Amino acid sequence: MELPADAVIVARLRARDEPMFAALLDAWSPGMLRVARAYVGDEHAAQDVVQEAWLGVLRGIDGFEFRASLRTWTYRILVNRAISRGSRDARVIPASALTLTAEDYAPTVDPARFRGSDDPYPGHWRSHPERWPTPESELLARETRRYLAAALERLPARQRIVVTLRDVEGYSSEQVCEILAVSAANQRVLLHRGRAALRAALEDHFTQEVPA
Repeated sequence: MELPADAVIVARLRARDEPMFAALLDAWSPGMLRVARAYVGDEHAAQDVVQEAWLGVLRGIDGFEFRASLRTWTYRILVNRAISRGSRDARVIPASALTLTAEDYAPTVDPARFRGSDDPYPGHWRSHPERWPTPESELLARETRRYLAAALERLPARQRIVVTLRDVEGYSSEQVCEILAVSAANQRVLLHRGRAALRAALEDHFTQEVPA
């Protein structure tokens, strides 16, 4: 279902409107679970984090001040719960992990494969792989989606969470910065490196030799 405006949702949640809360659960929980899974070690822990986040939403909704969108505020609660839970998990992403290091500025792929500053599309890839599939065929195939999900899982934690929020959940760069409390520069570099790594993984997948 299409959700109403934030003001309507908040008013109904404050009135303890159960159908409204159920609608939010259905609409946002799958994405919240993906984000939580990027922080903690297993699916069960991620489910616990999502449940704790929803409890936090219910407890805090009366004090919600509309300084951000309701969805961004909810995800901020989720990330805080995930960090707390992750302190008992080897896969935790501490806040300091989102700070850039010298490694983050190293080329992810050969810089020569990108268009130069004098090109009409600077920074874009110069060409696609020869066997790059059409969107209607292999790109949307189930096998390709599984391969891409596995590649996302292998990304460094800080890249994985930024790519998940931007490209899986569809948040804007400003919203991701607010949710993760990172600078625009950090978000931009982490997103670029994550996307480049995924693109390289897909390229390997599509150009590998097919066994005879």
